[in-house]
Amino acid sequence: MAGEEVLNLSVGEPDFPMPELAREYARKTIEEGRNRYTDVTGIPELRERIQRKLAEDNDLDYAPGDIVVANGAKHALFNAFLALCGERDEVIVPAPYWVTYPEQVRLTGAEPVIAPTGEGFTLTADLLETVVTPQTKAVVLNSPANPTGATYSKPELEALAEVVLRHDLYVVEDLIYEYFHYGDSPVPSIASLGPELQDRTVIVNGVSNSCAMTGWRVGYTAAPQAITQLIRRLQGQATSNVSIVAQYAAIGAMDSVPWAEIKSYRPRRDLAHHRLASISGVRCAVPAGAFYLFPNVAELLGDQCQTSDEFCAQLLADTGVGLVPGSGFGAPDHIRLSYAVDVPVLEAALDRLAEFAAN
Repeated sequence: MAGEEVLNLSVGEPDFPMPELAREYARKTIEEGRNRYTDVTGIPELRERIQRKLAEDNDLDYAPGDIVVANGAKHALFNAFLALCGERDEVIVPAPYWVTYPEQVRLTGAEPVIAPTGEGFTLTADLLETVVTPQTKAVVLNSPANPTGATYSKPELEALAEVVLRHDLYVVEDLIYEYFHYGDSPVPSIASLGPELQDRTVIVNGVSNSCAMTGWRVGYTAAPQAITQLIRRLQGQATSNVSIVAQYAAIGAMDSVPWAEIKSYRPRRDLAHHRLASISGVRCAVPAGAFYLFPNVAELLGDQCQTSDEFCAQLLADTGVGLVPGSGFGAPDHIRLSYAVDVPVLEAALDRLAEFAAN
């Protein structure tokens, strides 16, 4: 493909610029010579801003001391798993899943238990009940989810909460895509269902997606104090604090979330879903959030392309369209498509995909 045009729908990051206020805060931090270590858990101003965000957006009451700023949400997740899990523990990971969850669980010495999900790609209480064992320590909830865009409703979370409490489980709740939600109400958090749930939930979030700052690496956990203290100790011996410039930039970003750009993703979702639904042999649910579509292409697999990996490789070679096979997400009959690209690129890529599927 050297020298040829590639229409890349595989990248999982927003295509709009970071907020100008974030740039301004970063420049100011550099100009004022703020170049020293900060507290391992983050500067007070950022943790206080995160505290306010959690109260306003998620109806959650945390103290700044319950928050640890990490080097991206991925680092925050790893901190959470390391604090909660150990040898012979099990962590339930609903499939399809973000590729990092099971690998991070394994790095702690625990075992990921892959759980099936329902028709809408969400874990139901009944399905959760079938995979809980005496070794189960925690369950992962990602809402909206990568790669499916599936989003948990409050009634779904209430049903899951009953199982969590009955079996004395922890919840690692990844809300990194929460602003990319196309419903009428905000994305609910299981921790908001009551003190008992908040006491056993580690919330993970950050500014990477909401403010198009994937390269700045600012994520965070919010958790009960005992867990937060473990995370602080872990991070203190691993990375110490996040870049001070990135921390101040994150405050500017949270004060100027680019809502107009985020809202522009809904018509792109609708366009892409409509086009995919018109392709014979492709079945695709309408996602409630994130910026991915996760169509089932099982009917297109056969002698020429026996797996989604082969399908994506052949699609790239023949048409220059880059997609992600579902095998890495625990769903080998699916492919992931990101619509976080310019509309002309999206339309051209879908034209090529339709022609490829027809042939």
